[in-house]
Amino acid sequence: MPSMPDRLTALRQFFYRPWMLAALAAIASAALLLTASIAIALQQMKQSESEQMNAQGERFLERLEQVFGQLREGVDLLETQPLRGCGPAMLTALQQIGLSSRFIYEAAYVNGDVACSNRGDERAFVPLRPPDIKGPVYSYWLNTTTEPDENLAALMLGRGRFLVSTSRGHLTDVVDLPPGGSLLVVLDNGARAIPVLGPPQVWPPPSVWSTSHKTLLEFSDRLIYRMPTKSPDYQLVLIAPRASLPLRMNGALWLLFPGSVLGACCIGWLVLQLAQQRRSMSSELQQALSRGQLQVLYQPIFELDSRRCVGAEALVRWRRPDGSLTSPELFIPLAENTGQIREITDFVLRRVLEQLGPLLRSRPMLYISVNLAACDVMVPRVGEVAARLLALHRVAPRQIAFEVTERGLIDVVVARENLQALRAQGHQVLIDDFGTGYCSLAYLQTLPVDCLKIDKAFIDALGHDAASSGVAPHIIRMAHDLHLRVIAEGIEREDQALLLLGEGVKYGQGWLFAKALTARQFAELVTRDKLPRGRQA
Repeated sequence: MPSMPDRLTALRQFFYRPWMLAALAAIASAALLLTASIAIALQQMKQSESEQMNAQGERFLERLEQVFGQLREGVDLLETQPLRGCGPAMLTALQQIGLSSRFIYEAAYVNGDVACSNRGDERAFVPLRPPDIKGPVYSYWLNTTTEPDENLAALMLGRGRFLVSTSRGHLTDVVDLPPGGSLLVVLDNGARAIPVLGPPQVWPPPSVWSTSHKTLLEFSDRLIYRMPTKSPDYQLVLIAPRASLPLRMNGALWLLFPGSVLGACCIGWLVLQLAQQRRSMSSELQQALSRGQLQVLYQPIFELDSRRCVGAEALVRWRRPDGSLTSPELFIPLAENTGQIREITDFVLRRVLEQLGPLLRSRPMLYISVNLAACDVMVPRVGEVAARLLALHRVAPRQIAFEVTERGLIDVVVARENLQALRAQGHQVLIDDFGTGYCSLAYLQTLPVDCLKIDKAFIDALGHDAASSGVAPHIIRMAHDLHLRVIAEGIEREDQALLLLGEGVKYGQGWLFAKALTARQFAELVTRDKLPRGRQA
């Protein structure tokens, strides 16, 4: 039965197929683009809805002002003329008001039990309740009945003994309400609302109603349009449910959907090309491995005080047949994705011992460190490979160290077991680029580690970057408290070496001492036994 790392590698290799990556990229980008398109469309529709509500509210206000204006003019004319009672002259005057005004459905005279109307026997007014709004001049009755009859009064205006009203049918002709919408008259400073047209609405709205001065208020389920009036006693309000207005998407928005699909196809095609290019590089890398075209260089490690070389870090380089050099930052992640990193690790171990086996045997205190990828740390395979090669070349395990990065410690528990197994074999374990990953102090205390390597970024900050210059000393003190050796990476200036030496760091590597060397150059450097202070090899 395959192990978990093997299953993960097989799964990674399955999804690494170009067509699979392209399909996943196309699907993900299509979902993202379509979601964004729908969001833009909905936002545009809401904006269009608000604009339509604003425009409709302005039209309502203009027409309602005409209605109220005619009602006031009609009742003013009746009040100022000298006729009283319900004689023929009064009936004629009432009829004349009804005929001369478009919005006055009924005009009436009421004095106790005496009442007459321009509608004659069809008069629609009923015994009146107290007015909803009692002003100094006019009294207002709103929605005088709930019966669904268009010939019943929806608004009634009174002055003295005279009443004029407009019917629900008249208002419906004037005010084209959206489905589910209502025209309300708001009283008592917003505490009460009477529907004049349309169904009753939930009232009052949220507290924003009393604090906002906007004409149009937008809520998740409805739009409220406030119509300013000249009277402080009431407000006219138009309410419409969201998406009840006729909404239109312009042509540009309709293009978002096919455009999103087309964009997703283009992204999928680009991912396919990149994946095929990477796969082509993967094939070339495999050929380079089989033909031995990879090269191992050695970055020397020195004692800062004596400038004596104590070891080196093995670095793998890929030089193409045309002489061009492919950056490790490009092919190492590729090898990790394809599983070829294991072959590279084995190649580096094999090449180190082939090239430097005699030197290591002659100098038992010299060591070479080899970098391990995350997949190398998660399985005990590397220890087995190293044991066979060390026995073949008669080199002591302590002379081959293994470097792991914090980012490579995916599962700390599993990593701890495998690193402990390497230490049990006699290998040293180094944490590379410490401070740039996510390895906490609590984890570090439990890991079987011999040495910390401080990343070059913290060394560069020494004495320059006030925000970061204290990181390296902090790491050094922490390592000393844990009884760990410290190697400073990327030392390029003598003052850096002196600062680090003053902080108690004994070992360092960098261009101040030597650049990455071939096996022959490294052997020559070691045989000198000591590097002159301040000079590079």
